[in-house]
Amino acid sequence: MNGCCGYGPGRSYLTKEEKLEMLTEYQKQLELEAKGVSERIKELKKQN
Repeated sequence: MNGCCGYGPGRSYLTKEEKLEMLTEYQKQLELEAKGVSERIKELKKQN
């Protein structure tokens, strides 16, 4: 996958199912990133 909007070479349009799958994966990645940020904030607060 080439990020949120990159469909790859030769493809201009995606099916509804492909869009849903791409957005679902993107959401999972954002949730993992948010979890990592929260953990880092907790670590930094413990150090002070």
